[in-house]
Amino acid sequence: QVWDQNRKVKSIDLTALDKHGSVYDDDQFGCLAWSHSETHLLYVAEKKCPKTESFFQSKAPELGTSDEDTGHPKKEDAPLKVGSTRPGAGGGSPGGCGADRSVPQGEQFVYREDWGETLSTRSVPVLCVLDIEGSSISVLEGIPEHLSPGQAFWSPEDTGVVFVGWWHEPFRLGLRYCTNRRSALFYVDLTGGKCELLSEDTKAVWSPRLSPDSCRIVYLENDVLGPHQKCNRLRMYDWYTKQTSTVLEAVPRQEWGTFPGIYCGALPGMCWAADSRRILLDTAQRSQQDMFVVDTATGATTLLTADGPRGSWSVLTINRDLLVARFSTPSCPPMLKVAVLPAAGHEAQAQWICLQDAPTVPGISWGIRTLQPPPEQENPQYGGLDFDAILLRPTEGPTAQKPPLVVMPHGGPHSVFTAGWMLYPAALCRVGFAVLLVNYRGSLGFGQDSVASLPGNVGTQDVHDVQLCVERVLQEEALDASRVALVGGSHGGFLACHLIGQFPDTYRACVVRNPVVNIASMVATTDIPDW
Repeated sequence: QVWDQNRKVKSIDLTALDKHGSVYDDDQFGCLAWSHSETHLLYVAEKKCPKTESFFQSKAPELGTSDEDTGHPKKEDAPLKVGSTRPGAGGGSPGGCGADRSVPQGEQFVYREDWGETLSTRSVPVLCVLDIEGSSISVLEGIPEHLSPGQAFWSPEDTGVVFVGWWHEPFRLGLRYCTNRRSALFYVDLTGGKCELLSEDTKAVWSPRLSPDSCRIVYLENDVLGPHQKCNRLRMYDWYTKQTSTVLEAVPRQEWGTFPGIYCGALPGMCWAADSRRILLDTAQRSQQDMFVVDTATGATTLLTADGPRGSWSVLTINRDLLVARFSTPSCPPMLKVAVLPAAGHEAQAQWICLQDAPTVPGISWGIRTLQPPPEQENPQYGGLDFDAILLRPTEGPTAQKPPLVVMPHGGPHSVFTAGWMLYPAALCRVGFAVLLVNYRGSLGFGQDSVASLPGNVGTQDVHDVQLCVERVLQEEALDASRVALVGGSHGGFLACHLIGQFPDTYRACVVRNPVVNIASMVATTDIPDW
């Protein structure tokens, strides 16, 4: 549907046009971009597959007819020829009905690779252009066969399309939570169909954003392979000079008062300030999430939330320097805040106005603890790393004086708990449990060295960090040490199983969700075998 303010002006049935399969609405490949002239719409869809049939597909005969009725003798069963377009001699199919020559048989259940977790219906994406006035669809040609396109937008002056292309040879691997898959930025010309490489083709690239003046494209970049998620680089491509520069490098060690690095899964859909020079982003800073302004010309960064309350901040959008953000804490559900982005050099003076307030949930207190591993648990290659944990505890109710403890290590393993609203920990706290959320070494937001310290030490370093944290809070906090439980999913489930097996005297219960515990069976079936 196409709307003009509060009036629907057109409705187009894409299914009836039958040019492609399902439209991609995910945030990995999907896009929906107006041309600058607002006459065409760019999107990603599954490539149209030809209809297929089983070798044993039969067609119902017309009612009231049979071979005897029509005078045709009954045909002998013919041998089945695997690989032929139709089984049997003379076009006969099992059941005596002729098959449609245009429909290949025997391919109905042919395996087609997909892109893994949450993308199991995505296999062969194509870029599509919808002509709004003519109600017609064109599938763009010129994209190399070894690439799967996505995250596309119109180039300046609508001369072509810029997109991210992921290599899918020799096979497709999971993309969700994996920002280390080989990909690059491309431009395909709409007139000649020529496809041009805009970035290095040996990196992992995603989340391109075009500046308001249509002169620059910023995007995130990682090295291929290695940890699935890590500290990202911010790169910028100048459309007219064809030069690429690095705006921000990966940060080895996080230090308070300095920029922590970029750990977000994507840049905001609208991230550019009106001056086409500054961009806004949010990222983990240890166990908090904060918003920053980045000057793409100098690489200078400014914390936008320095004078704001401690918690989790997210950029929702910015339009003509009107900034919309979300803020929450472990005891306060998300609230909507707006501010006008100040002039360059004065960003820290932003004045936030709350548009939609959310009352604090009573009976929950929380804090962030920092821990240093003992010398015998230091990583020999990455020494001196510390880590955090967020502790929620009830302040009212019968167990408030000495509540039982629920320990939650996060999944990933390269992920992070930030001090924002999380329903399950808050609910557990309200019914009388203290909750410990552990950001062991290897979590995001603590610098690239912390991320790199975990591969090769999975099952030891992360397990010891969680256990150290549990023992420390049991010593220093008024908690019921006789009632400690573990809860975890994915890699968190992997850690929970390790902990309850290695330290059975510490824990009384364990809940694991899709834990990674059977490596032998997963190595040939998982979409992330490099884990």
